[in-house]
Amino acid sequence: MQIKTHKDVLRHTARRLAVAAGLTIVMTTTSLLLLLGTDFSATVSVGYVIAFSLCIATGISSMISGAFSYRSGLLMRELILTRSELSRISQTDQLTGLSNRRGFDDAACAALASARARNVPVAVFLCDIDHFKSINDRFGHEAGDKVLVEVADVLRQLAKVDDVVVGRHGGEEFAGLMVGVTRDQAEQHAEALRTACAARAISIGDDVERVTISLGFTVSCADAELSELMRIADRALYTAKRRGRDRVVQADERSLAA
Repeated sequence: MQIKTHKDVLRHTARRLAVAAGLTIVMTTTSLLLLLGTDFSATVSVGYVIAFSLCIATGISSMISGAFSYRSGLLMRELILTRSELSRISQTDQLTGLSNRRGFDDAACAALASARARNVPVAVFLCDIDHFKSINDRFGHEAGDKVLVEVADVLRQLAKVDDVVVGRHGGEEFAGLMVGVTRDQAEQHAEALRTACAARAISIGDDVERVTISLGFTVSCADAELSELMRIADRALYTAKRRGRDRVVQADERSLAA
């Protein structure tokens, strides 16, 4: 039975009550007849009947309740797993397997909260695939998707090694967040990411292409809001692209006023 409305809930409940009541009547009657016989005029001790009836009623009620509870538990488990899977899907980019913007923001906010509790700085990265539109124009969108997957794989490997929160922030743009790193360490990680992307050979048809990324980042205290840090990193990314792409630029809060 599909339960979609409140009336469906009431009907479902009524059916279960009817089944439980019917089973109780049948099983109690059968047990009494087997034990006491079918001679309704026979003399039987009232205390014996009461004690036996209580035992039968308790046993039957426990069995029926246990069966229904077990079935309800299975349904609840299935519902929880389904909701968990739907939540994962809603926060995952289906092409690259990385977190999508929503998933990244949720994970990044949790990381920021952890950084505040530990009073350590955070670094936020934004990177963009250089000349991505020309890749789509020359080779088609399937090739563009392959480039996105390859760059995402580089980011995923970085995240595994250095415990970075990463995600596809939209289009050909990716984001990352690291906790407890200095500016020098953040720049080293950013350069390592840029170099790794440039070194990745991507097979597109009969050709082997290499793509580069432009990357902007900022390092700040954990008291800053994620949206503010993203704006600063985005400004740094724009500067990197304006300076010729395939480079890393860092910025700080003063960049917003520039």
